[in-house]
Order: sequence, then structure tokens, then C-alpha cells
Amino acid sequence: MAESLWKHFAELPLQIEGYALERLEKPVTRGFTRVTTIVRLRGGGGEGLGEDVTWYPEHHDREQAAGPVLPLAGSWSLETFSAGLEMPDPHRRWAYESAALDLALRQAGATFAAVVGREPKPVAFVISPGLGTPPTSAVVRRWLELEPGHRFKVDPGSDWTDELITELAETRAVVTADYKGYYTDQDPPPDADLYRRVAEGLPEAYLEDPALTDETELALEPHRERVTWDAPIHSVADVEQLSFPPRTLNSKPSRFGRLEELLAFYDHCETHGITLYGGGMFELGPGRGQIQYLASLFHPDGPNDVAPRRYNDPEPRPGLPVSPIEPAQEAAGFRWSDPGATL
Repeated sequence: MAESLWKHFAELPLQIEGYALERLEKPVTRGFTRVTTIVRLRGGGGEGLGEDVTWYPEHHDREQAAGPVLPLAGSWSLETFSAGLEMPDPHRRWAYESAALDLALRQAGATFAAVVGREPKPVAFVISPGLGTPPTSAVVRRWLELEPGHRFKVDPGSDWTDELITELAETRAVVTADYKGYYTDQDPPPDADLYRRVAEGLPEAYLEDPALTDETELALEPHRERVTWDAPIHSVADVEQLSFPPRTLNSKPSRFGRLEELLAFYDHCETHGITLYGGGMFELGPGRGQIQYLASLFHPDGPNDVAPRRYNDPEPRPGLPVSPIEPAQEAAGFRWSDPGATL
């Protein structure tokens, strides 16, 4: 059996002298203002970066108000650093663990790719702009006018008509339909008719995160090979507890929280022949480049929802980098230059 990925990182030394927090805020597509927090770990003359992508602004307000109060200074390994973090929220934990990974690799003069023994590859990506209220295919058509090669992830809702599904299908550009069945505060509720109409109307698209009831499971039974999961996946145990073995999964590192758990997930999926694609959380800072980095190593050809950050601007614009994006890892650490970030 191959050595686990985590074994390559667990004993990596880490020196921390202090840290700082930086709040980021920016209007993005889908009509809301995104807030995140950059974690900057300092030590040994270097700096490691991570990004807290927790959804709620009040979380970031509290973190900023408290300031850098955690007892992080000292000599660690990545394993002991992770064990010492008392953070139940996985998004916040991932910010500190990814910053620690970045700093430890920089202190060692190594890259993440070299330690895992993989060569970064060009990353294919999709766009997930939202279709507006009421939803319309005009959003997709506008992006296709700017670049005919764009591909899309869309979120079916209870107001989706057969006409809209037909218009989207005619573009042949929709590769993922996200039912969002695990978001209790979002539309739609489990709807067997909607699930069936989308599955039949978009016959080549992945069907992500359906809420399975007796009725919805029956509607999707002919399409099981296209059903994939995102929101309920936080660990290998979550994969093993799914209703049926998946062929494909969406990988969002911040859902796992712990680097050890994320790497175990990669090991598990490779062993069991489960293909992957990546997802984003409207990252405003280094977190976006880091998920692009992971995609380049573990699932470069999937329908990765990891487009360069400028694709999350409120309005479509020409001149953005097109899929796939070329490898852009830095000379050391766990950092990747997001293409088009300064356009």
C-alpha cells in the first residue's frame, strides 16, 4: 500500500513568531458582498498565508475585534500545530492550517507539489455566475458571447421552467447542476419533479447535492452515475456513509478543515477510483490560488469551479484568462498566483 500523503507533511518543522489578521471585503456576483479574513503567520523571516472563507460577516467582525490572541508562537511540526488548534469551525481551521503549511514549506525551501510528488498541470475551470431573479439563460449567453469556450455550473431553483432548461441545454455549455439540497436556508426544497426535469433536460451534466428522499431518489435512479456530492463531504467517513458509492465528488478543502483529513480524502478517492473536481467559496485572497493549486495536482481536467477571482465580479467582462489556466505555483510554499487578479 502506498504511503499516505499526510506522512509527507506531518513532521515538517514549523517556526512561528506571531501572526496578523487582514479583513477583505468586495461585492461579487449573485448580488452580495463577500467578506473573508487573511491569516498571516510569521516566522523565520518568512510569512505563510491562509484565508478564512466562513460565510457570515459577523464571524469576521468578531475575529477582527478579538485580534491575534491565539497562542501560536513556538516550534511545531505540522502535526503538533494541527493538534493544538482548538477550532471547531472547519473554514477557520483551514485558514490557519493552510497558512501553517505555506510557512513550513517556505521555511524548508520546498513546494507543495514537490512534497506530494506531482507535477502541476493546466487547470480547467467552469463559471458559476448565478442566473438572476427571475432566472434567465441570458447570463450564460452573455458569457458565451465573450468567450464561446466557457462552461458553466448552475443552481436549479423552484422557479426553473422547462423553457429555461431547454435554453440552457441548447448552449451545450452546462456541465454541473447544483441542487443545493444540503443548504437549509436556500431554495429549492427537495423536489422530485424539478430533479427529474433537470436530469433529463441536461443529460450530460453532473447532478450535485440532491437531497435524497424516497421520491427524489426514485427520480434520480436512472441518472446515478452523474450524481455527485459537495456540501456533506467533510471527511472520508462522510464518503463512506453516502447512500450509494459515488463515481465523482466535489472537493472543497475548507470543508475539511484539517490538512490531514483532506489528504486522507485524496488518498481514499484515488484508491477507490473516485474522480474529483474542485469548488470555490468566493475567495478574495490567497485561498483562490490555493484551491487552483490543489486542482492542478489532483483533478486538473474536472469541471473545477475555481475560475480566476475576476470571474466573481458583479458583471461579465472581456479579456479574462480562459480555461485552462497554466500552472502558476511559486518557487516555495503553498501559494499560486491567481491569473488575471490585477486586471
